[in-house]
Amino acid sequence: MKGLKLNDGNVIPQIGFGVFLIPNDGSTYNAVKMALQSGYRHIDTAAAYFNEEEVGQAVRESGIKREEIFVTSKLWLQDYGYEAAKKGIDTSLRKLGVDYIDLYLLHQPYFDTIGAWQALVEAQKEGKIKSIGVSNMTPRLFNDFISQTKVKPAVNQVECNPYFQQKELREVLKKHGTLLEAWYPLGHGNKELLSNEILAKLAQKYHKSAVQIILRWHIQEGNIALPKATSEAHIKDNIDVFDFALSDEEMAQIRALDTGKGTHNPEAEGVGEVLLKNYKVHD
Repeated sequence: MKGLKLNDGNVIPQIGFGVFLIPNDGSTYNAVKMALQSGYRHIDTAAAYFNEEEVGQAVRESGIKREEIFVTSKLWLQDYGYEAAKKGIDTSLRKLGVDYIDLYLLHQPYFDTIGAWQALVEAQKEGKIKSIGVSNMTPRLFNDFISQTKVKPAVNQVECNPYFQQKELREVLKKHGTLLEAWYPLGHGNKELLSNEILAKLAQKYHKSAVQIILRWHIQEGNIALPKATSEAHIKDNIDVFDFALSDEEMAQIRALDTGKGTHNPEAEGVGEVLLKNYKVHD
């Protein structure tokens, strides 16, 4: 598994396994177990995914050394602010059943992000967290955030796929050594994207699927991609992208697919309030 060096010196596997919307009813445990058996060494969860327990159980029972598995989780809005964030971090550690978390993110860019970030910085110094980052920050939100802290985020996890390539954001992040992590790296199953003629031709040429071509594009762009799957076949296919490479011309063809439009606008009015109201990670 190829890894990328973060701005704090740690290394993150470039393909991760996402567990968003996988239930905490045994499904997450089984999916993560299959992913680890298939060669994944990067698992991405969050407090607001409500499945940290099963992720941790699968990691602990995998038979793989803990230091070989990169575990990401995220702090929810309900636990923003310095004191609340300290408790939120400890809750994630307890639910995961691990001594440390490899990467911990501010899940959303609203309310007291700086107070919460202060708690993440402190936890990193204490060894509870190896790397810290943010999520869903646009160029404007990211620039505003880093103007208030000396500790630069290791990653910014945002929506990114060939139809929404986040070109402006990537230029901003590059200046600070922050890597882009892609959620919805496949366009959330966008049928138009997955049946795109250019991707179809490349898939035929390389004897791969359109999904694998997209994931290969992410790798060569320097993104970290977090595909989600629950079937064993798809889990295995999503990591089978290291035995071929797209040419410069082919990469340019995919870059030309960018529409500049995603499915989520973090700067839309009232987004933070709606998320806080509708998602409660504790009473």
